[in-house]
Amino acid sequence: MKALKLDMVQYDCPYIRTTRTHNVAFRTQHWDFNQADRTLETRLLAIGETPTELHGALETLEGHEMLRGYELLSRKQNTALLRSRIDETDAMQTIRRNDGYVTGPFVIRNGSEIWNVGFDRPMKADDALSELDGSNEFTVQGDDSIQIDDFFDILQNVESLGAMLRALQNLTDRERETLEIAVEKGYFSTPRGTTLDGVAEEFDISKMGASKNLRRSQRKVLRQVVQVMNDVEAQMELQEEAADSQWTEK
Repeated sequence: MKALKLDMVQYDCPYIRTTRTHNVAFRTQHWDFNQADRTLETRLLAIGETPTELHGALETLEGHEMLRGYELLSRKQNTALLRSRIDETDAMQTIRRNDGYVTGPFVIRNGSEIWNVGFDRPMKADDALSELDGSNEFTVQGDDSIQIDDFFDILQNVESLGAMLRALQNLTDRERETLEIAVEKGYFSTPRGTTLDGVAEEFDISKMGASKNLRRSQRKVLRQVVQVMNDVEAQMELQEEAADSQWTEK
């Protein structure tokens, strides 16, 4: 599997064109392609620099000629969730024609779009990039090949990895910042690059306060790390048992 991260400029994309005239960003991970009318339906999170910028961006998007459907699902201050349907863009058609597929979130801002796409065969990825080069501007920011065994490992442990991500999201801002500073300053290194007092000074709080934030963040993260380790170990044992069973049958 070939995984690519592209910084893409599409001249026919309504979302990209909207971010050129408004301080707004769109984030999405869901695309649904309608083969009958060749349209792309997606649900996006729109984040404007201000509520006014968001309002102007949504008006601009709604008036775009490639927009085929639009529904504002919810809105709060400078953030909105919307569902929209657009004509298939030239770049997306190229990706699909070469058997490509979405592997991660799309982030659209400042007139360009970060794409995460995958191809089962490296040759197909090369063909897609060659075609894209003719009518689109893009930069390859990441180019990774994933072996099939690694891909299976990811799929088998996706639930555990999701739990790990949720644990990180459950950290408060201060807990996350404290953990980041502790790692960056070498608190966990041997010998230590900083002390608990040094971590506390970064936030102008007491040593006890820093210790409390650090313990909370460690507890939340390590609990899920241990769970992931246990899940991976259990999965490996199942694979070994299956392999032994096949060998016995032979």
